[in-house]
Amino acid sequence: MLCTMDTQIYHSCISILAEELVPAMGCTEPIAVAYAAALARDTLGNIPEETEVAVSDSILKNVKSVIVPNTGGMRGVAAAVAAGFAAGKAERKLEVISEVSETERHAIAQFLKTQTIRVMKSDTGCVFDIGMHVKKGEDTAYVRISGHHTNVVHIEKNGQVLFDKQTAQEEQGANAALKAEISVRQIVEFADTVDLADVEELLSRQIEYNTAIAQEGLKNDYGARVGKILLQAFGGDVHNLAKATAAAGSDARMNGCELPVVIVSGSGNQGMTASLPVIVYAKKYAISRERMLRALIVSDLVTVHLKAGIGCLSAYCGAVSAGCGAGAGVCYLLGGGYEEIAHTIVNALAIESGVICDGAKSSCAAKVASAVEAGLVGMEMTKRGSEFRGGDGILEKGVENTIRNVSDLARNGMRETNEEIIRLMIKTV
Repeated sequence: MLCTMDTQIYHSCISILAEELVPAMGCTEPIAVAYAAALARDTLGNIPEETEVAVSDSILKNVKSVIVPNTGGMRGVAAAVAAGFAAGKAERKLEVISEVSETERHAIAQFLKTQTIRVMKSDTGCVFDIGMHVKKGEDTAYVRISGHHTNVVHIEKNGQVLFDKQTAQEEQGANAALKAEISVRQIVEFADTVDLADVEELLSRQIEYNTAIAQEGLKNDYGARVGKILLQAFGGDVHNLAKATAAAGSDARMNGCELPVVIVSGSGNQGMTASLPVIVYAKKYAISRERMLRALIVSDLVTVHLKAGIGCLSAYCGAVSAGCGAGAGVCYLLGGGYEEIAHTIVNALAIESGVICDGAKSSCAAKVASAVEAGLVGMEMTKRGSEFRGGDGILEKGVENTIRNVSDLARNGMRETNEEIIRLMIKTV
């Protein structure tokens, strides 16, 4: 039986998984813009004639180069806004443009041709921020999403406030503090003891959705074809297949594939990176479904834990956290316990920390592959009795101390890096 504190942690972990493992169709930043547009249209009660959207720099970075699904290959903030106006179903949230008819596709293109969408820089100071003003005739509406992808903080119509809430404690969702405070030891204990009936539906959907889009990426030529090229160049051993499968999912997702994924830490790339290597290893070694599900729990929660201290968007590539999670999950899958998993995480962080995020685009697939490689190398080092130790660079004795150091690096140390990345991407000084 679990003690009272363990019971609290147990239910909190279930709550985190339910909050995190949600479906999304398309890169989540443009989808969040489309969601805001659909909400603004619904609030206005009509298709707008005038639109002004203010987005934070990090939103612009992640929307600039990625294809918005169901738009015929369009990219950018304006395309996401037009898709939300013409075809968005706000109640679907991160699947807001998952169902688009041919008539609606034509309407998206026509809207961009005939209407002006003014895109501005948000002045709120929030890293994740979307504010949308719309107008038709004498009617106006305003919607703001801030902190994370579906966190609606303000809605008004004709100057009357319909909804408003503070954003300060909403940045990482309802379980923000716990995601950072939970330890790797507690994650492993939860994976060992959880009644799988409490989480099986969530994990089964993750397996189904993420496997399907990865297979789509391996079958067809999306983007730079990183996943397919990895298999062609280096063969189908389990280590390379794990990298290639995760990369192929990113190939498809970054380049307009209209299949959904189950996200982690607000990101489809992180959701695929955390899950697909575990699934590939389980299949290769004929490991039981029960063990695979428990390993996925380790991978998902380690990913969330690592990312919680960094924040939703930063200059630090989120796939690194998910690659560490994947290494931890595969380690658990193959019989590793807390000590082996902790060493795997530290090893992977030592290898890969500092990889930059320069927006959502085709090259994300290669970063996904690199992150999985770091996680798997970290695991293989641990299996063979080799590890990086506290004092090696930013590593500190104890896995939680190292995680905190990496979080500080990504959240604080790379703030100026993010500004320079954005300057280079949009060519403004």
